[in-house]
Amino acid sequence: MEVFECTLSIDDLDAFVAELGDVGDRHGVTIQAFDARYVADRAHLERSVELADRAIARGENIARDRAVEILLYAAGRRQIDRALEMGVGEGETRAVILIDDGSGGTEGGPSEAETAARNGLADLDAVVATEPTLEFEGRGEETLCAFFDVTDAERAATDASLAELVGERVALLEVEK
Repeated sequence: MEVFECTLSIDDLDAFVAELGDVGDRHGVTIQAFDARYVADRAHLERSVELADRAIARGENIARDRAVEILLYAAGRRQIDRALEMGVGEGETRAVILIDDGSGGTEGGPSEAETAARNGLADLDAVVATEPTLEFEGRGEETLCAFFDVTDAERAATDASLAELVGERVALLEVEK
C-alpha cells in the first residue's frame, strides 16, 4: 500500500473520480481518495485495506467495488452514502490518496505499480501541492471524534490514543455485519 499526501483543488468531482479510476486501471491498482481530516493515521488505512480484502475473499463484502469496500471500512460504516462523507469533494481539500495493488504489500516499500500510479496521480491537474497531510498543524481531533462517534467519556475511560479508538471503529464494522 502506498499513500499520496497532497492538497487537491477539484472543480468537477465526477471528472476527478474518473481520472482516479483511469490511473488505477492503467497501473492495475485500487485508488481511493480521502479527506485527510478523517484519516487517523497510516495504520487506519492499512487496517481498512486488510479488512476489506478479507471480506471480499470471504464473499462478505458490502460493495461490489474494492475501492468502495475500503472506504466503508475506513469510515467504519455500512452505508456507502455515509462513508462518502470521508471522501474528497469539490474545492480545495487536504487529501490522502490510497494506492494498493492488492498484493498485500512488499517488504521494501511500494510495488512498481503503486509507485507508477503515485507518479500518475502527481501529474493530475487537481493536485496543487504535494505535502504531508496525515500530520499537519491545525488538524482537529474534534473532527475525528465527531465522525467516528468517539465521546469524551470514552476517551477519559481509556489510555488508548484517538488513532487506536478509530482503529477499533474500523474493526467493529466486521462485527456489525
